[in-house]
Amino acid sequence: MPTTDQAGAPGPLTFPQYLLLNAQRFGARTAMRHKEHGIWKSWTWSELLQEVTTFSLGLQAIGLKPGDKVAVVGQNRPRLYWSFAAVQALGAVPVPVYADSVSDEMVYVLDHAEVHFAICQDQEQVDKVLSMSDDLKNLHKIVYDEPRGLRDYDHTNLHSIDAIQEAGRHLLNLDGDGAWREHIAGGKGDDLSVMLYTSGTTGKPKGVMLSFDNLVISARNGNVFDSLSERDTILAYLPLAWVGDHVFTYAQAYVGGYCVCCPESPTTIDSDRREIAPSYFFAPPRVFENMLTAVMVRMEDASPLKKRMFDYFMAHARGVGEPILNGESVGAWDRLKYAVGEMLVYGPLKNRMGFSRMRVGYTAGEAIGPEIFRFYRSLGLNLKQLYGQTEASVYISAQPDGEIRADTVGRPSPDVEIKIAENGEVMYRSPGVFVGYYKNDEATHSTKTNDNWVHTGDAGFFDHDGHLRIIDRAKDVGKLKDGSLFAPKYIENKLKFFPNIKEAVAFGDDREFCAVFLNIDLTSVGNWAERNNVAYASYQELAQHPQVYQMIEEHVAQVNRDLAEEEMVAGSQIARFLVLHKELDADDGELTRTQKVRRSFIAERYAPLIEALYDGSKEKFVETEVTFEDGRKGAISATVEIRDMERVPVANSHKEAAE
Repeated sequence: MPTTDQAGAPGPLTFPQYLLLNAQRFGARTAMRHKEHGIWKSWTWSELLQEVTTFSLGLQAIGLKPGDKVAVVGQNRPRLYWSFAAVQALGAVPVPVYADSVSDEMVYVLDHAEVHFAICQDQEQVDKVLSMSDDLKNLHKIVYDEPRGLRDYDHTNLHSIDAIQEAGRHLLNLDGDGAWREHIAGGKGDDLSVMLYTSGTTGKPKGVMLSFDNLVISARNGNVFDSLSERDTILAYLPLAWVGDHVFTYAQAYVGGYCVCCPESPTTIDSDRREIAPSYFFAPPRVFENMLTAVMVRMEDASPLKKRMFDYFMAHARGVGEPILNGESVGAWDRLKYAVGEMLVYGPLKNRMGFSRMRVGYTAGEAIGPEIFRFYRSLGLNLKQLYGQTEASVYISAQPDGEIRADTVGRPSPDVEIKIAENGEVMYRSPGVFVGYYKNDEATHSTKTNDNWVHTGDAGFFDHDGHLRIIDRAKDVGKLKDGSLFAPKYIENKLKFFPNIKEAVAFGDDREFCAVFLNIDLTSVGNWAERNNVAYASYQELAQHPQVYQMIEEHVAQVNRDLAEEEMVAGSQIARFLVLHKELDADDGELTRTQKVRRSFIAERYAPLIEALYDGSKEKFVETEVTFEDGRKGAISATVEIRDMERVPVANSHKEAAE
């Protein structure tokens, strides 16, 4: 599907082509910022083109060829983003990798992708790649950004980006960039743009091949849908290997020309966001939940006057904030009071969170608690939900302005068709549909039909307003032995709406009742413990504290009351629960790198605890192996308490409906 510019001439088909165009149309506009040593450094689109040109020519000089795969490993750094365009300009394919992957996870991806080059952020990532070099027969060169600690390494096949760019400048001065630009001009929309690996929830990660057409068209549609332009700004803080980051901070930025800002480090994201105040922002629900928890904790310590003022104006915002945001009719007195609240409470609060200029905000990946969702929208923040997948180049559905509800993921995105299969599975077809899984035709054919419909694996339905609602992963939806519908993700999300609960895993398919594992949120519960003089020395000790158990029991009881009111899931109220003695961790294989639960692994690893939930035990001793950050192994043991819950009586009509 070719694009056209405003004059009707053929438009760019690839991101390197967009880079050349942006240097012409937005040459003096800021394209990228990076905070280093406390100071924000900026690059215009013209300067960005020069950086990418020398980087790309330098990579060509050390042997990068069309079709080569290039791993990109690190945090959100300008040069790592430049590497995408530098590599693509030569016809090679970037393969971003999760920076926090342990060696075993990374070696699988790099070996499967047959990478020839690796571009790393720093010594840590270089060491990680070097440690697996014996298993990576195709790897020829490693390029790094930050030189600290690498001076005495063997640089035969190890190159700094500074040296690469210097070589590129030499070639540029010698031969010019005519041949390089000519190669870019020959790029086609169906050329492979990037390979992004799935999180591997149910097995080994799969390499999702996305073409330039997939990403350019999806990015353009996303920009039009939310009126994003060169005047917007985004903070780049999400994992480079995640499709959301690739679309929001690379694809859409190149297509729309807006500015991408890289934080100084992962630990400074909050303060850097306050300084940048992005107009376009994405975060998973957990980020919004953590920010709200931090606000509430601070207000508990505020003076009585500030606390009363906050409570008063927030109560008013809950009543009129969303209607004002949606452009609905609101009385003059209420509008005036809201304007005063904006000066005294809402404005300072948004400034504190870094949202003072946010025009468009999205959350996705998990369900967000309705109260949390409404809190942000009541402040006048245009927070919305979308539904997407790596295989869709993100966009499947999104909420249009003025049609925002906490319980849906909106209408089909532009150019996207959605249908619900007979078994309730959501399927879609769009220009963003992936080319296929790399070296895995079987998985490609089982996921994508011959007429380009993609199986999402999620169960859902359209409501009476035409909005899509997602229930759960289709394969995870089951039934209790009495026939009641069991949707584990739906139950888990309701539990995680409470800020004290970080993670939940529900069991119940083909069993007598529903039971759950819970992880407490150490930050939230730790603050509660401090305010209530509850002493503890570790997560394990706090998790097993009787008062913490009592608090969690109250949350579970509330979830049961909520479930009892919903016909489809009323029969799967929680009968028993326990609080795990350790946090679920990606390094231990219990979560994916995108923080999704690996159900089968957890069921196998904690089989004795699951057995105890269903055999009537009141407690169970368990010992669990853990992996520390430096790769060492250890063990955590504890006697875990198991509590029974009262289930709210359900009307017969509810149970019949569930069956």
